[in-house]
Amino acid sequence: MLIPGWGLLLLPLLSLAQEGLAWLTYGLIRPWGEVWPRWIPYLGGRPVPVLAAVVPAALGALACTVYGVLLVWTTLHAHMDVTPWGQWILNACYLPLVAWGPLLAAVTVHYHRRRTRI
Repeated sequence: MLIPGWGLLLLPLLSLAQEGLAWLTYGLIRPWGEVWPRWIPYLGGRPVPVLAAVVPAALGALACTVYGVLLVWTTLHAHMDVTPWGQWILNACYLPLVAWGPLLAAVTVHYHRRRTRI
């Protein structure tokens, strides 16, 4: 992409950040998402505050949903020189991205209900 200097690391670091945030989603369904790991100073072994997990997860679900809808709308309304098979493959590859936001919202609601017993 001909990005000069340290900008060359931007895309790999962005990819690692996305993978890390995706991994945190797994914490909404596992016990380690309810108690801070012991190796974290001052917090280790204490329960994770419910809102400390729910608020970022809800904002992430909203962002992923908006991004997914915009991606679908842009893809359907853009003029791309793609064969019908290419268009089908493109849509099939991005379908999980579109589902990520609503699925994250469902997991977030479940986490909140489980932790607060509402």
